[in-house]
Amino acid sequence: MMPTIQEARAFGLAELAVSISPDVDVQVLLCHVLACNPTQLMTAPETELTEAQWQQFAELIARRKQGEPVAHLTGSRGFWSLDLEVDNSTLIPRPDTELLVSLCLPKLKHGMTAADLGTGTGAIALSLASEKPGVHFVATDLQFAALKLAQKNADKHELDNVHFLQMSWLGGFRPRSFDLIVSNPPYIRADDPHLLQGDVRFEPRTALVSGDDGLDDIRRITEQAVDCLKPGGWLLVEHGYDQSQRVQDCLALAGFEHISAHQDFGGQDRAVMGQLAETD
Repeated sequence: MMPTIQEARAFGLAELAVSISPDVDVQVLLCHVLACNPTQLMTAPETELTEAQWQQFAELIARRKQGEPVAHLTGSRGFWSLDLEVDNSTLIPRPDTELLVSLCLPKLKHGMTAADLGTGTGAIALSLASEKPGVHFVATDLQFAALKLAQKNADKHELDNVHFLQMSWLGGFRPRSFDLIVSNPPYIRADDPHLLQGDVRFEPRTALVSGDDGLDDIRRITEQAVDCLKPGGWLLVEHGYDQSQRVQDCLALAGFEHISAHQDFGGQDRAVMGQLAETD
């Protein structure tokens, strides 16, 4: 006899006892293996797994026990209203980054052009594109593998108002190209001990680290945005929990106005936005 759903859950919880969120991990992995939703796990706990399902589940639990991210194990992660495919070529989308989407939406009007820099899975650009079909989005990333993944996600959700380009930040764009620029760039210090912990151990350093203080890329984006934004255009960037004031100072030094700081769903400083001055 093969284990039941209830027995499989108990096995997973015991194996992942030291995990931060064993209940969530086991539920997600079991639903992935059984191709079901969480409700079905609760309503049919005595259902037996097939031999193939049990072997797959046990293998996934073993990999998770070694620290491999759940999103890499299932190949997907929900973000905003979309289910996005993920892999180890770029960052796993985090719920806190949805803050950028919510801040951008009121600024975007029909006919505008916006850029998402360092798009990764395409999470920000595609979420905005799904809400604003009348806005044209350009999504860039230096890593070709990440762009392939983002394009795959765009095709999956039939979003054709996003154009993907392989480039570094804003270096190849003409002046005054965009009404809005948004980015979740690398912002971790090179010596940050968190790089040796949790899911980030399995993510590319190029998508995480940005110089000795973590702000090299934000500085570069801010400097380039001054030329690439239209007068009155907006720049929005995600940053680390302790970087808000320095990012605000960076935007102010570049000449941005109406600078504001915003907190994520956990109450941590997470994003700064500013507006380029209008011209006469």
